[in-house]
Amino acid sequence: MKIASIIGARPQLIKLAPLSKELRKYHKEIIIHTGQHYDKKMSGLFFKELDIPQPDYNLEVGSGSHGYQTGEMITRIEKVLIKEKPDLAIVYGDTNSTLSGALAAAKLNIKTAHVEAGLREFDKSIPEEINKIVSDHTSDILFCPSGLGVKNLAKEGITTKVYNVGDITLDLAKRISTNTNLEKSILKKYNLKKRDFCYMTMHREKNTGQKKRLSNIVSALENISKTIIFPMHPRTAKALKKYKLWGRINQIKSLKIVPPIGYQESIMLIKNAGKTITDSGGVIKESYFLKTPAVIIDDTTEWTETIEDGWNIIAGADKNKIIKYVNKAVKPKRHREVYGNGKSAQKIIRILNNYLSENQG
Repeated sequence: MKIASIIGARPQLIKLAPLSKELRKYHKEIIIHTGQHYDKKMSGLFFKELDIPQPDYNLEVGSGSHGYQTGEMITRIEKVLIKEKPDLAIVYGDTNSTLSGALAAAKLNIKTAHVEAGLREFDKSIPEEINKIVSDHTSDILFCPSGLGVKNLAKEGITTKVYNVGDITLDLAKRISTNTNLEKSILKKYNLKKRDFCYMTMHREKNTGQKKRLSNIVSALENISKTIIFPMHPRTAKALKKYKLWGRINQIKSLKIVPPIGYQESIMLIKNAGKTITDSGGVIKESYFLKTPAVIIDDTTEWTETIEDGWNIIAGADKNKIIKYVNKAVKPKRHREVYGNGKSAQKIIRILNNYLSENQG
């Protein structure tokens, strides 16, 4: 059967990679890239290193307001879906591409599956929260990364075709993290010792779009003596220059700012770091998978299990909390397999194959 995978941002490629490999054993897959975050260099690196086929369609929507992006995506996705007539559409995560793909498919009465369903931060001021809720309520099959996702959906009245399959990004992280040759080469590249540095990422609009928050985070970094490796997102660099913080951050001797890196390199840095400092949902999870404590520079997270087990802690943009939590020794006693065993893609394929055979014709 024909299945359309709809993506638009790099975190979705990480979810797509393990599933696409399994999908293509049984079905014809069409990859639709909305172009939401399409940077040829960064996206090209991800496609290559994750061994994902190039998109069949790049809709080249680009950046813009939420309304512009969503409207353009729905219009362009709809045209492709009408042309290709897939038996099923799959959307991933919580971006505007997720929302647009789910709505476009639903309006055309095309069955839709949502990978990474049921996550909630219970804060509707967050754009991604709206994307999650609407995508879940318009999709036909919901694949949750943990039991909590199933419970969240049940509270909203969604109880059929809901499956706890584990977190699909664990499939990829688990495989990459065992590559000892890669591990040695990455540590050598940056002249690092295991657990003797911090790994940082920051890209969320909440942090890059508010001068006070960004300034607080820079102030915290100025007061941390540990070596910090910081692959900087283009949006973050632009914001630092806009708010005249670029000079300050570049004067921090303990901070090593490097260009954006690929997924495999990121996994190895997370695995070997003493702590991660991040506002990325992906890095929050991957830190938990790889047993590296994380300091979250955001005010909420949907990955609450990582907080409950003591591996991750929310500091927000509070300078003093960031400094305190980065310097604090953390050795949690509990680490559960709440996100599965690294075989989520296989579980999803079995469920999809049964669903498609039952609904054929």
